[in-house]
This record gives sequence, structure tokens and C-alpha cells, in this order.
Amino acid sequence: MHVFKYSPRKGTVAASMPNQIDGKIKEKRSQILINLSDENQKAYNKKYLSEPQEVLFEEEKNGIWSGYTSNYIKISIKSNENLENKIININPKEIIKEY
Repeated sequence: MHVFKYSPRKGTVAASMPNQIDGKIKEKRSQILINLSDENQKAYNKKYLSEPQEVLFEEEKNGIWSGYTSNYIKISIKSNENLENKIININPKEIIKEY
């Protein structure tokens, strides 16, 4: 989910409408939606990451390779091997960590 707060643009009809929402309220609402999105993403990941997944690894930073499953779940693992553009079948339960 992508969350965007409305920002009035000078010269638009919407910018001149009455009863504009206060910036603090917009920020609070945005944060609620971002938190909901994070919870939904974790539930989605948990559902799919209970069994082995094929991962296409794309990039490496400081020995951490990142790639995506076929349903676009990001996976990161430590490896000294060059994994660029390799598809590897992994068991996410064994490797998921915060890097």
C-alpha cells in the first residue's frame, strides 16, 4: 500500500476548498495506514514463508544478498558467493533475520 497525504497545489480547485484538514491530522491518519500496511505485509509474508521458496537474488551490500520470491517477498541472506541473477531454493524459516 502506498500512502500519500494530500498537499494543496496553488491554483487548483481543491486548494481553495473550505474545511481543509489540519496537517497533524493528515500525518496521524497516514501513520495509521502505514502501520496497517506493515501488519498486512507481515501476515502475507508469514503465509508464504512457511515453506521453501525460490529466490532470484539481485544485489549485494556488505556481504548481504537481497532478492525476491516469485510473489515479490524480499529475502536477504549473508553469503560470500556471488548470487547475482541466481535463483536459489531456500527455506526462509532458517534464514530470515534483520540485517
